[in-house]
Amino acid sequence: MLVLLAFIIVFHITSAALLFISTIDNAWWTGNTFSTDIWKTCNYVGSVANCTDISNNNDYYQAIQTVQATMILATILCCIGLFIFVLQLFRLKQGERFVFTAIVQLLSCLCVMIGASVYSALHNEFHTKEPQIIKNGNYGYSFILAWIAFAFTLISSIMYAILRKRK
Repeated sequence: MLVLLAFIIVFHITSAALLFISTIDNAWWTGNTFSTDIWKTCNYVGSVANCTDISNNNDYYQAIQTVQATMILATILCCIGLFIFVLQLFRLKQGERFVFTAIVQLLSCLCVMIGASVYSALHNEFHTKEPQIIKNGNYGYSFILAWIAFAFTLISSIMYAILRKRK
């Protein structure tokens, strides 16, 4: 039982780490000389980066803010879920399920799915006023980590729903 508990906690912390990295790091859309995310766009000339924040001049700024908000909310909910799980370890009676933790993790999963889905649906529109080179990029590792975090939070929410407290 102790090994299972350790696995679940490590799995949950991994989910939170993936969410932090995908939300903070500048690699949602990348190319050879640029990288962009939900916060800023950086152009690289040699080893020098020229970064500009995504402003409200962008026609799809509300959609970008939706991605920002859902990713931040997913990260917060995942951290709250870990805290709730630790509290429930000491408060639940034997045989009860970790339903509240599962619900919080499922909400985190839903937020990641919404944020990554909006970005994947509108990524071309986000960069309409950018130079042509940015339009010809590829999805970066932060975007991929967001989808992996979606799968991790979904799996952990299912684990919490099935898991019962034992001695």
